[in-house]
Amino acid sequence: MHFDLADLRLFIHIAESPSLTQGARRAFLSPAAASARIKALEGQLDTRLLYRDSRGVEVTPAGQRLLQHARLIMRQVDYLKSEFTSYGGDSAGHIRIFANTTAVTEFLPEVLAGFLSQRPGVTVDLQERLSRDIVRGVLDGTTDMGIIAGPVEASGLQVMHFSTDRLALIVPVDHPLATQQSVTLGQTLAFQHIGLHEGSTLLSFLREHVERLGKTLSLRIQVSSFEAICRMVEAGVGIGIIPESAAVRHSRTMELVTVALDEPWAIRERSILVRELEALPGTIRALIATLMPATQT
Repeated sequence: MHFDLADLRLFIHIAESPSLTQGARRAFLSPAAASARIKALEGQLDTRLLYRDSRGVEVTPAGQRLLQHARLIMRQVDYLKSEFTSYGGDSAGHIRIFANTTAVTEFLPEVLAGFLSQRPGVTVDLQERLSRDIVRGVLDGTTDMGIIAGPVEASGLQVMHFSTDRLALIVPVDHPLATQQSVTLGQTLAFQHIGLHEGSTLLSFLREHVERLGKTLSLRIQVSSFEAICRMVEAGVGIGIIPESAAVRHSRTMELVTVALDEPWAIRERSILVRELEALPGTIRALIATLMPATQT
């Protein structure tokens, strides 16, 4: 059985597009040529890969399996090209990262700024994703590496712990909870919260634990960053739960009180996820080496 890399890349484009026409356009082919290639691929595999109708295409279960393998194969091809750029050095290449909210908004921007300033030939695609999507993305090759907080349940991945943080409650200085040494999540639910935007990993995480208590999280406003949460809290708009490292940093310039969160899940172990570290291009290994000591706490 012989696989043409161009056909695999075309199949990926079509599977990730709403229609065969758009997928063909991404592959710089006519719809007729793209359709003929896909039919030939289906004939070679003796199975249907796509359902086609007037509304577009839908990937079949067999197509989903091929899509997973095709992504991994093309990712390895990209790695191979990267390895032979500047003889396998770390000065050029492209890195895709799926990461949680804290990583995207807190420490990765500073780490990546220093890393990229020294490597003009490197580009990065950084995407905020939910924990389950980060794990799935690394497993199926959609992303080169993932950064996650909390326990990781995924066989077939290398998990590298690199730092520890904990979630904490921040309140205005005159708030009823400001005098408490620690509080439970349940105690905070009597007050309106300032939350992150929909789709953020932290908001989803907190909602899961609130639902386990059989209660609801009352959100007065949702914002896009921990700094914005702190400013809202300082103004007396509500209270918020954020990483302690972010609370400490913003407390230096704002009037806030940080209260310990008395929950076993408040401690957050940060980890880097990859499929196989030694198989990654030098560029990605260099970023991981930069990231780990830079964020030790």
